Amino acid sequence: MKQSQIQNFNLFGEVGDLPDVVHCETIETRSQLHDWEFSPHRHARLHQILLISDGGGMTEIDGTPHVLAPGQFINMPTGTVHGFSFLADTRGWVVTLAAEFLDEILRDSEGLRPVLMRPLIGGASLEIRAIMEAIFQVFNDRRFARAHLLRSQSAQLLGQVARQMFETGNARAPATETSLQRRFEDLVDKHFLAHWTVAQYAAALAISTTHLSRVMRQTTGMPASRIIEARMIREARRQLIFTNLGISQIAYALGYIDPAYFSRTFSKVTGLSPKAFRAQSEGR
Repeated sequence: MKQSQIQNFNLFGEVGDLPDVVHCETIETRSQLHDWEFSPHRHARLHQILLISDGGGMTEIDGTPHVLAPGQFINMPTGTVHGFSFLADTRGWVVTLAAEFLDEILRDSEGLRPVLMRPLIGGASLEIRAIMEAIFQVFNDRRFARAHLLRSQSAQLLGQVARQMFETGNARAPATETSLQRRFEDLVDKHFLAHWTVAQYAAALAISTTHLSRVMRQTTGMPASRIIEARMIREARRQLIFTNLGISQIAYALGYIDPAYFSRTFSKVTGLSPKAFRAQSEGR
């Protein structure tokens, strides 16, 4: 699974924005397009939960190989480098969740986020399997309240996965996350609305801008500037999905003086205008 550079994708092989807040597809649907092989890659803004019903294969997570078997689930957090080599005709499901969805539903006081930020392969409980199947039924149904049901069921799925990880003693923080990465991302969370520059973050961390970007490239695949931009866009997406604020109101709330500039920036990063993104997330 070696390659010259780890690729950042949304869904594997796609650089465009996630087509829905929650996306569902079977393992075989995408695997057949890639001859059942997925080279190491990561998702900068997506969290995935996979469930294998039949078949299996191998996965490589942050450089460590693991055998896959029927009945297992895989919790794959954002930024985790992973690849797959599935046996032909493997069957299962993949639920993909946008990062801003997790931002909206995971409260710091409840402690789920640090548990879910650890990649894990484990035996799927009956509850995890039942919720996964229910999500797929609603995802393929275009009736009224589809988006609401998808969000509530996806929240249940995350809760069941976190509970199983915690109760089996697999609640440690991800080993690949560095201290500097955590400190930088904490600062970004606190100051991104003030539009701090990379130089300002580096100064607050008492390091050079070059060193900061080098470390971030090593741990996330992106330079520091992209991490800052991604945090801003993540908040914009969250506001567009979960509030009724107008686009100009969102732009001003995010610290943009010119709403038109905000719209151009959002379109450049996501491939959709804010208006189109909101309409798509609502299923219109």
